[in-house]
Amino acid sequence: MITTDTKSKIEAIVNVFETGSITGGYDTVSIYKDGKANSRQITYGRSQTTEQGNLHTLISMYVSNQGQFANEFSPYLSSIGKTSLVDDSLFRSLLRKAGNDPIMRQTQDYFFDIIYYTPALHFFDGYKFVLPLSMLVIYDSYIHSGSVPGFLRQGFKEMPPSMGGSEKKWVTAYTQTRQDWLKTNSKQILRKTVYRTGCFLEQIKNDNWDLMLPVNANGIMVP
Repeated sequence: MITTDTKSKIEAIVNVFETGSITGGYDTVSIYKDGKANSRQITYGRSQTTEQGNLHTLISMYVSNQGQFANEFSPYLSSIGKTSLVDDSLFRSLLRKAGNDPIMRQTQDYFFDIIYYTPALHFFDGYKFVLPLSMLVIYDSYIHSGSVPGFLRQGFKEMPPSMGGSEKKWVTAYTQTRQDWLKTNSKQILRKTVYRTGCFLEQIKNDNWDLMLPVNANGIMVP
């Protein structure tokens, strides 16, 4: 069962992966060459959503919630995700300023919950996983890749618990397969994120399936 405290710890670990902060960098703006055809794109917020992904949804929600900078963001709504804003210094500055607005923080909490956590929880429940570490692995995959990719699941033979398989064996096999994919990926930026799966394999090694032990998330301890 995923309690409120367990959910908070899972989110804290992923926040560290994404922004280096347990609470998440609501005002964090980064630029990575990980967009379509290796194009540069903005990533933003507590758990980092992308310009070519769901940034438009987040900003639309913030404008609808009448945030402090809603009027300044409104002209950008027709461009986000369609026209690159990587080199728009005004837009990047606006994102940073908005990250300190309580309404943006509330909006981001809700956004990351419904866009990433809830779908991850549906996968977790649907395949009858029960262990906190399993939920961490699944949620991180949704944040990092948008799902638990089918092509990775086809890379191993273990069955999920809903199909009579062992939960621990499935999670271990998925994590190892995902790590191998990251380590050998043609995109250098993805190779650099292998610390995520390395962290999970360390928790598996330590038998920390209930996440009751502190977790070393890329050098930052999450109690």
